[in-house]
Amino acid sequence: MPSTSEDKPDFVTPGVVNNSVGWGPISIPEKYRDIPYQPFSKSDNLGQITDWTGNLLQERRYKYNHQQFGTGQHYSYFHDEDESTFQLVDTSKPQRSLYQRSRARYQNRRNQRPTQRVQDPKTGRMTVIPRYNNMRRNNWNNRGHDNKSQVKLKSSVEVRKDWELQVEIEFSQISKLHLSYPEKDIVNLVECGTLEYYDKRYDRITTKAERPLAMTNRLFHYVSTTDDPIVRELAKEGHVFATDSILATIMTCPRSYYSWDIIIQRVGSRLFLDKRDDSDFDLLTVNETANELPASDGGSNSLNKLSLEATYINQNFSQQCLKRDTKAFKRPNPFVNDDDDNEPSSVAYRYRKFPLLGPGEPYTLICRSEIDAVTTTANGEEQLMNIKALNEWDLKAGASEWRQKLDTQRGDILTTEMKNNKCKLAKWTVSSILAGSDLLKFGYVTRSMPRSSGESIGHSILGTQQFYPKQFAAQISLDMNNAWGILRVIVDKCMALKDGKYVLYKEPSKGILRIYKVPLNTFEEDNEESDEEEGK
Repeated sequence: MPSTSEDKPDFVTPGVVNNSVGWGPISIPEKYRDIPYQPFSKSDNLGQITDWTGNLLQERRYKYNHQQFGTGQHYSYFHDEDESTFQLVDTSKPQRSLYQRSRARYQNRRNQRPTQRVQDPKTGRMTVIPRYNNMRRNNWNNRGHDNKSQVKLKSSVEVRKDWELQVEIEFSQISKLHLSYPEKDIVNLVECGTLEYYDKRYDRITTKAERPLAMTNRLFHYVSTTDDPIVRELAKEGHVFATDSILATIMTCPRSYYSWDIIIQRVGSRLFLDKRDDSDFDLLTVNETANELPASDGGSNSLNKLSLEATYINQNFSQQCLKRDTKAFKRPNPFVNDDDDNEPSSVAYRYRKFPLLGPGEPYTLICRSEIDAVTTTANGEEQLMNIKALNEWDLKAGASEWRQKLDTQRGDILTTEMKNNKCKLAKWTVSSILAGSDLLKFGYVTRSMPRSSGESIGHSILGTQQFYPKQFAAQISLDMNNAWGILRVIVDKCMALKDGKYVLYKEPSKGILRIYKVPLNTFEEDNEESDEEEGK
């Protein structure tokens, strides 16, 4: 049966709006007109839809400033207008909690603190200030971390007007340098001197069985690079010549805080790193990297006296803990004269050749290194050793902290020394590595209270500790690749200069190295004047 038009469903053609400008609707329907709309993109990250943790409700102080209708400025709504029209009808005094009442009493006592009348130096008027402010200011000024800025450190050398600044290097520029070094290329050129064997009985010293530090009248030589006769013999073997102490000072310079200086002589293609004759370069530093520095002058604990004491202790301890058995090298000590009244100290000198590699021209370094003693292992093998001493000088209330903790908490004491003497320990470690020493021996020495008599010089040995130099370098965060990189940069800077005399200068308490060009007769006049005074 054929269908009629009444049986077919009706289809109403929807209205189509033509947008001739772009795409999308050209008008807003009435039912969507008052709904806020915020533009979005498909690439936007979805945040939280709602917060079920209740953190927003905990912030009662700002609870009326939170957005109530989503994220974005389109949904922002604040109740500022509603709150401004609200008035409290009940005028009775509200009850405060116990916490609020206690806080109010504390505030009243603080406001009633005694005051102090002080005259203003500019106007001459008397003003009233609370004493609490002065107490708080004084307590802040007396804090330990402000001690470094209060101590006035002396410069190692006076920078004269005729000195010309050539190079300036900040520690931040060299602290991240890296230069890998092949140890197989090191060559021992000359070995001379006589070593004594270490007395292993000193390894059994404890705080309960301490031993007094005795005075040893031995002769120690601190000869500069250019005055070394063997360095003159090896002048054709390399390009850079220096001692291990000078190289260690340069390679660990980012750790230094005190001032020091090194003389640099550029002669043709050769570079000689030297020290001044009247300088304190060979004196040991004390608490150089500590939060509280020793006083710069006055008293038995001043910087200068502490440096002399530490150097004196180090010399005596390194000779006291030795036996009289000797090991002689092929060549004798080049600095011993027949006219010397005192016996020379136990020391051997190694003149070693190091290739200084890098991105530029390769150089050869000749280094004179020192070794203090020799020891034997259980298998009968000989090992070379450097011996150093750590000393305790700050006895709190007349009591030694090392005597109480060294046997049971030696690691804590060593950690404190690593913090307070970070630069000195790094220098000792670098010098041992440059010398090729197998062991690095530390002695713990403290002051004797009361002062001992006889051979004792007022100090006692409380114990010893032994390390391998390379392992100890890792323990104190000493990167030898960075140390070689620093040395290479300094050598490159000096090789770029013209022939002449220069001074590498480290300012006190500043992380800056400066290279000055100085006249050729600099420091020679001072030496002549000192010689004339000694002759008189």
